[in-house]
Amino acid sequence: MASIVIMPKQGLLMEEGVIVNWIVKEGGKATEGEPLFEMETDKLTITMDSTATGTVLKILHPEGDTVPITKPIAIIGEPGEDISGLLAQCGEECHESNESHECHESQESDQTPRIEEKPTSLPQGMQVASPRAKMRAEENGLDVNAIKGTGPDGYVIEKDVLAAIAAGRKATPLAKNIAAAEGRSLEGVQGSGVNGKITAADLACEAAPAAAPAASRGDKVVPMNAMRKAIARNMTASKNNNVQACHFIDVDMTAAMALRAKYKAADIKISFNDIIIRVCAQALKEFPIVNASVDGNNIVYHDAVNIGNAVSVPNGLIVPVIKDADIIGLKNIAKVSADLVAKARNGALTEADYHGGTFTVTSLGMFDIDYFIARINPPESAILSVGKIDKKPVVVTNADGEDSIVIRPICTLGLSYNHCIIDGADAAKFLKAVKNYLQNPDMMI
Repeated sequence: MASIVIMPKQGLLMEEGVIVNWIVKEGGKATEGEPLFEMETDKLTITMDSTATGTVLKILHPEGDTVPITKPIAIIGEPGEDISGLLAQCGEECHESNESHECHESQESDQTPRIEEKPTSLPQGMQVASPRAKMRAEENGLDVNAIKGTGPDGYVIEKDVLAAIAAGRKATPLAKNIAAAEGRSLEGVQGSGVNGKITAADLACEAAPAAAPAASRGDKVVPMNAMRKAIARNMTASKNNNVQACHFIDVDMTAAMALRAKYKAADIKISFNDIIIRVCAQALKEFPIVNASVDGNNIVYHDAVNIGNAVSVPNGLIVPVIKDADIIGLKNIAKVSADLVAKARNGALTEADYHGGTFTVTSLGMFDIDYFIARINPPESAILSVGKIDKKPVVVTNADGEDSIVIRPICTLGLSYNHCIIDGADAAKFLKAVKNYLQNPDMMI
């Protein structure tokens, strides 16, 4: 007997998702617990399993549709079944007309091999590549839509992108920049550099082509993807629901650098971010209000210290969470953090990896940013921003009370907090505790 398939929740904390690829097409065989389609949530793209076994008699939402988790997406049953009643139940009309004929024709076609033709043009907003393929293409400046896919219906997978990269022309960065500025193609240019690389001198030997006509100018409209929509919703909610204030403090990172060097000497990879997360976890235990959140007219004091680590990914930002950061220790924080960052950039995070945070750390130091004001990540009440570590002159006082100017590695930290529940004095005390632990890491033992 045919059954209506609802988008499987599978423990996902979401309200809707975008169907990006039907793995089993109409007329194909679906098996309960086996992959049925790919879906993009607000944070990642995942493969969803079928909740029934049988033939896919009707796909109710094509690729590119945004579908609430309570809405039917397909009908699965036996070939030849009358599904007009189910279609009516789903809100579709199915009369004894052309549409009904097409329904039965689709069911009968299961008896013979079905040849799917790849559409000549894809619907606007449709994803044509896997998350890993899109990431690799963006990293190498390739247009994923121009790459021939070897997956189902021309779906581009990672190996397709890697093959395109390998087949690309090799040239020095200067040669590439000159060619791009002059609108010249590197095709056919003989390279004289190492391993046949094209150099600027090789371009100079080639006659420049006639100037191409100026391209017409115009705005490009790109619909937001699910992740960007989620970021917009969360940041708007943060602005509307938090009375946000911010304090800044400069930290001498000399001791933190020495601590990192000790771990490095022991062949243990620890980042400054890992050290800061460990320090914040210690300070959050001492200032539980900073680890709390607002629920209506109530303040929720969280027993767990779960620290989110903001990670930049193609076309967005995701915050995987390091659970129990106050008890797992610095080495485990480093290991968990590295695993989560790798999963985030490979599109392999699960919802459990980025939910349940009570505090967030975000850094832009790698982009040469001195300091910045971060937006609180709801439903949390505070977030720590981390700027770059920079050598600066500072005044130090010795035991005799004499001042001198020395050069020290300084990092500026900013604490954005919800003033509804966190007072300025508590925020300042928390930030000072973080500074003291970074400058005296032995105090955490």
